[in-house]
Amino acid sequence: MTDKKLTPEQSSIAHSCATEAPFSGPWLDEKRDGTYVCIACDNPLFSAEHKYDSGSGWPSFFAPITATALGQNIDRSLAMERIEVHCGQCGAHMGHLFDDGPAPSGKRYCINGTVLDFKPA
Repeated sequence: MTDKKLTPEQSSIAHSCATEAPFSGPWLDEKRDGTYVCIACDNPLFSAEHKYDSGSGWPSFFAPITATALGQNIDRSLAMERIEVHCGQCGAHMGHLFDDGPAPSGKRYCINGTVLDFKPA
C-alpha cells in the first residue's frame, strides 16, 4: 500500500478490513470546511461539503470527492452482502457503502475515521 507508518489500529483497519467501534473514531463531530484524505497515502477522498450526521457512529458522506477517489468490492463477511469501499489510490479499506443516505445521491459512505486524515480549508 504505502511506506507511511500507521498505528496498529490504522493498519488493522486499512490492511485487514477491521472496523473501529462506533462513536470512537476521530472526525465524527468535525464541522470545519476541508478535505478528508486517506491516512495511508494522502489521496483526497471526501469534501466536508458531502459530510452529514447519519447517527451511525462513523463519519458519513453522501459522495466521494471524485468518481475515482474510491474503489469498491463486494464484502460477504458477517453472513451478509455489503459494498466495501477502499482508497482508489492505495487500496486501504475505508468502510462500506449503503443505499440509505440523503439526497441528492441517496448513498451513505460509512467510513472509519481512524483511516482518514483531515486537511482544513
